[in-house]
Amino acid sequence: MLPDDFSVLPPEPETPPVLLPELGRDPEAVAEPTPELFTPVEVTPREETPPSASIDDTPTAEDALQRLTAIALADLEARQAALLASIEKLEQRRDRIQQEIRSSFAGKSQEIAVRVQSFKDYLVGSLQDLAATAEQLDLVPPQPIAAPEVIAPPPAPPEQMVPLRPGFADPEFAPEAELIEQELNRYRQSPDYYGQPWVLRRTFEAVHEEPVRDWFFTAGGRGALRSFGSRQQNVLIASAVISVLNHLYGERLVPLILASTPERLGEWRRGLQDCLGLSREDFGPNQGITLFEFADALVQKAERIEERGDLPLIIIDDGEESVSLSLLQFPLWLAFAPDPRQPSYDLF
Repeated sequence: MLPDDFSVLPPEPETPPVLLPELGRDPEAVAEPTPELFTPVEVTPREETPPSASIDDTPTAEDALQRLTAIALADLEARQAALLASIEKLEQRRDRIQQEIRSSFAGKSQEIAVRVQSFKDYLVGSLQDLAATAEQLDLVPPQPIAAPEVIAPPPAPPEQMVPLRPGFADPEFAPEAELIEQELNRYRQSPDYYGQPWVLRRTFEAVHEEPVRDWFFTAGGRGALRSFGSRQQNVLIASAVISVLNHLYGERLVPLILASTPERLGEWRRGLQDCLGLSREDFGPNQGITLFEFADALVQKAERIEERGDLPLIIIDDGEESVSLSLLQFPLWLAFAPDPRQPSYDLF
């Protein structure tokens, strides 16, 4: 039986369309699809773009700075509040301590004043009672005891310093003469170039020893010697004399050099420093060797030296044309006389 309703019939399967070959063409060629119709098309997946950030949501540097400023300001305000609280506590403590000090000091002072006044009243009363009791006593004044008479010794006369008057040529100065001989021999035979100050440090030969020996033992320490032709040689002779006398008399010997010009005095100072190992401190008006340009000043200095009991030694440069007679009154003086046969070395 055929169904009445054809609508319920199952649909017929669709048949694919058949392409009919065109006339005059190869059926295989017609059936073969062209490459252009079946070229695969590459489909690129669409990239999802993230939603763009809103400009209003991005924090700016100004906002960050404002937040930092607010945080720092809050921190400072907290610190300020803490400091103010600490200051207030310290001020309260200070006021409390000052109040305690005032109250305590005032109380103690009042207590001490009361005690002092009480002791004063007691002391005054006791003294009054003691005075009244003493007035009632019949006291006999004691007989004075004569003190033993003490006879004071007569004042000793002021000690007078006896000036030294050496006389090396006299027999009584034999011990000193022996010491002089020993010193001169030591200077000549074994010179000490690194010895103590005020001791001869230069080569001392027989030609130098002979005039020094004559000045000591023949002239007795008061005379003139012929110049050796140069001031350096004269300084060597004078240094030997000073070294020997310093060994005998020590600090009591005061050498005084007389030369009429500063240049000559400068040569004497440098020569004595070199021969005796002295320094600039050993030259001065109050100690060591004193240098003079004028004879009058030297005489006054020598007189003061003798008054205090010391021994002046006057050394006169060969450049002096004349010698004051007042220089010859002293016990020790050595003058260098220029040799008329030799020209003066000061002219060169």
